[in-house]
Amino acid sequence: MTDLSEKNEQNENENEQNEKDQDENEQDLRKRRLAAWRASDRVLARASADRRIGERLAALAEAAGEVYDLDDWTDVYGNGVVEELERRTAELLGFPAAAFFPTGTMAQQVALRCWAARTGNSTVALHPQAHPEVHERSAFSVVSGLRTVRPTSEPRLPTADEVRDCDEPFGALMLELPLREAGFVLPAWDELVAVVEAARDRDAVVHFDGARLWECAPHFGRPLDEIASLADSVYVSFYKSLDGMSGAVLAGPSQLIEEAKAWRHRYGGQLFQQYPAALSALVGLERELPRLPSYVAHAKVVAAALTDALRASAIPWSRIHPPVPHTHQFQVWLPYGTELLNEAALTQSEETGVTLFRRWFSQGCPPGVSVTEVTVAAEGLEWTERDVAAAVSEFVRRLDLPALPADRPGRP
Repeated sequence: MTDLSEKNEQNENENEQNEKDQDENEQDLRKRRLAAWRASDRVLARASADRRIGERLAALAEAAGEVYDLDDWTDVYGNGVVEELERRTAELLGFPAAAFFPTGTMAQQVALRCWAARTGNSTVALHPQAHPEVHERSAFSVVSGLRTVRPTSEPRLPTADEVRDCDEPFGALMLELPLREAGFVLPAWDELVAVVEAARDRDAVVHFDGARLWECAPHFGRPLDEIASLADSVYVSFYKSLDGMSGAVLAGPSQLIEEAKAWRHRYGGQLFQQYPAALSALVGLERELPRLPSYVAHAKVVAAALTDALRASAIPWSRIHPPVPHTHQFQVWLPYGTELLNEAALTQSEETGVTLFRRWFSQGCPPGVSVTEVTVAAEGLEWTERDVAAAVSEFVRRLDLPALPADRPGRP
């Protein structure tokens, strides 16, 4: 018995050491990636988390005076600069009121909890690939007592018929615009209007998960306030597309927002001071928001160049999804494992100073297939079709694939 206990203890210690070693290896790899991306001369986009603390603070200090009076007092529990951010965001989205939250996860739980109390129905209809279902550890049900149903499982937002024919009643329809996990995809404007009308026909409210709503305007051909006006409430993020530090806003009717602020306090979201996040959000609204249409337009150029270059390579097949991006972000699918693709992408960054792809993932992919997300931002505007082709050639070379036959320069 003693021998068995000692053996179990030894196994536990070995498992703990293996987990510790794995964590350390992952941290080392993360530092290696960040160093390579930061040192790269050519990138399609630079993420805010790629920068060092001092760089971020210096950039914020330099820009903040352009968007807010720095002689004002710091915010305390949501006043001052936080209220100004709420006001400007509500105006941009065409709503009478808005509330700043430290995270979008909290903002959307509060929004849909408030709507559930108003409609008398705690069921939320949403896509199975929506952010709360995939990335929030079942927070809707575990924390907020909400239940979810799925009008469709297709890799796109639901159609009006699917909403109308859903076999369970729901109090709110939540639409993620764009639907990230499906490839940053959007419906056509008329389709979106029809979906909203179908929900209203069922006496349901409509909430937009607009974490990336800012870059949807070019696809719909409508201004932000017209897009947002379709919904009863909208959440937007400040760090995903606007390069802010953190934070989100929930916009909607005044009474809803007042209740949301009460729940924000209960959820622990009424922070003492938030001026760095609020200032960086205001900078994003001032600087990045006007540039997004140019990013969206150039993402189409980059996606087309990637399609051509990958087809002409030794890679047996590839997929750009959607073929013509709906926003400034899209997916690339290749028939290889993540370890091979990630090492090729990283060594390309380190050895050439060019970062074409960042990280590859296998979640949701068939065996032997991986996917990556491509974002085109300010730095990517400099890339020509020739630049993309050269970067693809360097990337593929690091995969060490068999050469194409001389009579087969590429797939049709």
